[in-house]
Amino acid sequence: VQLQASGGGLVQAGGSLRLSCGASGRTFSTIAMGWFHQAPGKEREFVAGFSWGGGTTAYADSIKGRFTISRDNANNTVYLQMNSLKPEDTAVYYCAADTTYDSSWYSSYSRESTYDYWGQGTLVTVSS
Repeated sequence: VQLQASGGGLVQAGGSLRLSCGASGRTFSTIAMGWFHQAPGKEREFVAGFSWGGGTTAYADSIKGRFTISRDNANNTVYLQMNSLKPEDTAVYYCAADTTYDSSWYSSYSRESTYDYWGQGTLVTVSS
């Protein structure tokens, strides 16, 4: 599976960005997708996830109500709509794919080890 993330950039606090992640190499509806971010000097953290088949979403507490994950299975793409951005959202954002196609994602979606493919990351910078 190949993942290509895009959409990062510089935005002022309170602004919005939409990240995209295109996937290829596997039937997209069988892949659970996740977004993680890594702020400078910190470990990579879970942001949001979407189950394979598209029935379930999950979010980190820090972004609930501000970010929305969505997926377009017809176009093999997952999105992360980020609203009300804060300076602390500044990070490199990575999309990731879990291709195991079983129910384990529902109990492990926030773990990096759950995902077996990663995109290259896209930088989001939020200025105050």
